[in-house]
Amino acid sequence: MPRSVSPDPASPLPTIVAVPARLASSRLPGKVMADIGGQPMLRRVLERCAAAETPAAVVLCTDSQELVEAAAAWGFPALLTAADCPSGSDRIASVVQTLLTMAGTETAPLNAETALVINVQGDQPFLDPAVIDAMAAEFGRRRPLPQVLTPVYRLSAAKVHNPNVVKTLLAADGRALYFSRSAIPHVRDVDPAAWPDHAPYWGHVGLYGYRADVLAGWAALPHSPLEQFEKLEQLRLIEAGIGIGTFPVEGDSLSVDTAEQLEQARQIAAGGLAAQGIAAQSLRSRQPSAQS
Repeated sequence: MPRSVSPDPASPLPTIVAVPARLASSRLPGKVMADIGGQPMLRRVLERCAAAETPAAVVLCTDSQELVEAAAAWGFPALLTAADCPSGSDRIASVVQTLLTMAGTETAPLNAETALVINVQGDQPFLDPAVIDAMAAEFGRRRPLPQVLTPVYRLSAAKVHNPNVVKTLLAADGRALYFSRSAIPHVRDVDPAAWPDHAPYWGHVGLYGYRADVLAGWAALPHSPLEQFEKLEQLRLIEAGIGIGTFPVEGDSLSVDTAEQLEQARQIAAGGLAAQGIAAQSLRSRQPSAQS
């Protein structure tokens, strides 16, 4: 298991954004190349990542030569991975050493114990680049250096029981206790429609910040039944005893996993900058909290 690391607080963490993507999505095949407002969704994601101030590199990780060529045409480097990666984190982990070399110097790759790899899922077409910068800032201010961080946001009542929206159960110190497609916590003896009146519900934004050595050890993590039940890769970490910290961001999040969500994304894009700003501006990071 990765050990505790405390880098020099005066040195900014070297940061890489890795975007895992595939054409053979199980729920919405080909979604990453779906047109949203005149651009493929994947291009929107890559360009939003590139608009962040922190990353030294933004790299596509994919098993598709078609996507490699598309990324090159848009000006982004890409790494070809095996086709059998079961999750985005598996895909990035399989090439993490190459990522560290790409973002390092001519003579040495980045140090896996002090480098940050941010996994941005390729279905976040309106991701605010400020969230990527907030992730890097959160990593930089916490000691010891976190193993994994992810943003969370307060869920509206309408989304609490939607299985396409991933929920996060938080400890008092901000650690993620569990992730689920079900509403957590369950409020006993209360009509489920009224649960949001009795408990806070947190959604999970589709980003993970990994200390790179966690990804380097990904393949050695034990099989996770919870991951298989929920189809949520972060549960492999929880079940293996690796802590996941969180930090809050404002507003709502749209991940495109279904045809309905794709149509919603197209409507946002068709509405112009004002409508698009609902998704982008709403995810502005809050001021750093006491959670660590």
